[in-house]
Amino acid sequence: MLPFSVQNLIDEFSKLPGIGPKSAARLVFFLLTRPPQDIENLGNSVTNLLRSLKYCNRCFNITEDNLCLICSNEKRNQKIIAVVEEPLDVIALEKSGVFDGLYHVLGGAVSPINGIGPDELRIGQLLDRIRNEEIGEIILATNPNLEGEATASYIREKLHNLYPELSITRIARGLPIGGDLEYADEVTLRRSLEGRREY
Repeated sequence: MLPFSVQNLIDEFSKLPGIGPKSAARLVFFLLTRPPQDIENLGNSVTNLLRSLKYCNRCFNITEDNLCLICSNEKRNQKIIAVVEEPLDVIALEKSGVFDGLYHVLGGAVSPINGIGPDELRIGQLLDRIRNEEIGEIILATNPNLEGEATASYIREKLHNLYPELSITRIARGLPIGGDLEYADEVTLRRSLEGRREY
């Protein structure tokens, strides 16, 4: 039987994605071996996360200011917006080092099973941006799963009806580097073939 404070922290860590009860217990017992200052710093960091972070007024990425670092960077291409589901998607695209435009974070994807419709996403704010800014291209960079495809399709249809002159593109999908053809599913193979280009 563990002391309440230890069990309570294990339970809280277990709520994190990818952390089961055993991993949570390992983390807690690791913390018990650390100097008190390290534990206090961790606690302060978690508390400050709630106090200092907010959503960017323009793209809804996470930030500590009214505008995120990307939106406030005038060197970015202001005419292209990549529409993504979550702030983690912004980080992934930024790591690629090839995209120099802006982002728009929807806050999820259309998922009727989970009760998330288009009205629960930041699609209205995206339409406002297109209306008020000089946007030439929208890149639909939602995940290539059922929900992401439904979201991209809905946005494409909406934009096509409202702004027929706007260029609307979708990120390419296909085989990952280092992947074997024999292990790829049919949909991935089909999209790899459809997205082929001159070599």
